[in-house]
Order: sequence, then structure tokens, then C-alpha cells
Amino acid sequence: MSRSASKPPARAGTAAARQVDAKADTKAVAGAAAFSKFIAVLQLIADAQSPPNVAKLSAASGYPRPTVHRIVAALQAEGLIVATGSGNTFGLGARLINLASHSWERSDLRLAAVDALMALRDLTSETIHLAVPSQGEMVYIEKLESPHAVRMASRIGTRVSLTSSSVGKAYLATLGEPEREALLKDAPLARFTEHTLTDLDAVRRELEATVQRGYAEDREENEASICCYGAAIRGPDGRALGCVSISMPTFRQRDDVQAAYIEPLLAACRTIAARLGPGSER
Repeated sequence: MSRSASKPPARAGTAAARQVDAKADTKAVAGAAAFSKFIAVLQLIADAQSPPNVAKLSAASGYPRPTVHRIVAALQAEGLIVATGSGNTFGLGARLINLASHSWERSDLRLAAVDALMALRDLTSETIHLAVPSQGEMVYIEKLESPHAVRMASRIGTRVSLTSSSVGKAYLATLGEPEREALLKDAPLARFTEHTLTDLDAVRRELEATVQRGYAEDREENEASICCYGAAIRGPDGRALGCVSISMPTFRQRDDVQAAYIEPLLAACRTIAARLGPGSER
């Protein structure tokens, strides 16, 4: 075969190579879009108060029922969800829970915090949460139950609002104004109870008060008859590495709030920050 008849392979920078890269990018984007749908359905199942069926998942996600059927079948096949009840509703599967537990167990923050959180729970006899920011919300990565009979309904993995929860307010209070405002702009300001702040200016005033106090309050704003105090675990730059809260039913709240809750909470946050490394305890 003559030299002119042969075609060397395309090299980077040639038109042919760019066409190949463009096709690869298109496939990558298509794959990412499909993956996002799977994650969206999985998140809906995780967040549901009771196991949802395909119809509810379709309505909540906006995806057609045939699409949701395919997603659910694939998630079941991988052990990420399981059929519940009569087989028409779905809950989280053992494989997903196992993956999540590995993540929590290996979290540097959780490992550094666990002893101080246990001490705080034992001292206050109330429910303790450790939370981190995630996609415009806070997610609990640890929960220590109160020894009392009346407890909170939250669990590890529960997501809570930045503007109605004490951990969310504590986190926002550590941010600079531009970053805080960007998050507030996208915050839904949903009403969870009659006490929830749904006016943006009222939220801003509450955050300024949080900055001045050095800790955050949730006065039945996220859950009726539950009050919480939250504070940030600060890194060397002053930003929150995570936040800790003490939660209790309002009828059980002690009068000496500062001594009973605030001082132990702030001390616990400083202890955790110190365990994470020098300069993190401010």
C-alpha cells in the first residue's frame, strides 16, 4: 500500500481528535444526567416520611413513571433500595446503609468529635447532633440520643434547613456576608412551624444576633415543641468545619440556659476543634 493511501491515527489537536473528544464529552454529559436522575430518586426515597411508591416518586421528581420504574429496578438490582410492605413501596437497602456507615465511621470530624459529643450528652442528658453543610442544607452525621423517654424523631442522614435549625444558623453565622447572602438567596424559607422565620430580613437579624451571641437558637422553628442550641466547630480560618446542637422538648428546658447548655456546648466545640489540629479551636 502506498504511503499516501494510509491514514495515520488522529493525534491530539487535530480536527479528528477534537471530534472524538467532543463525542466523548457528549456521552459523559448524558451519563451524568442519567446518574443525576438516579440520585434524585434515591434522595426522595431516603427523605420520605413513609416508603413511597412509583407514583409518588414520579410526582415528586417530575420524571415519567416508566423512567422511575427503570430507575427503581436498577437501584433494587444494586441493593441500594428494597421493596417494602406489599412490594409496591421502597426503602433504603442494606448496601447503601453499609456504604454510608463506612463514610461516617471514617469521617475525621466524626472521629474527632465522638468523645466530646458523648460527654456533652451525658452532662446535659439531652439529644446531641453533629451536622455538616451539604448542598444548601445541613445534614446530621452523628446523633446521640437523650436518655429521657421523650426524644427527637431525627436520625443520621436527616437534612435540615440552614435558616430554621440551630446548626444551620450557627454555620451561616461563620460565613462572610457575600457567601452568606448567596446561600440566603437560594434558601427556600419554608414554614415548618408557626415560629419559623420566613421573612429574609428577619432571618438576617437573627443571624446577626447569632454572631453577637456566639451560638445559635432554634425556638421551635424547625420542629414544634423542640428547642435547640447550636454552635460551630471552627477551623483555623474561622469557618465552620461542622456544627453541634443540643435539642430538647420545650417542657424540659432548664431555666439556667447559659450554664446548663451554652457553656458546655461551646466547650465541646473548642475541644473538637483542638483535636482536629492546631489553630482550629477559636
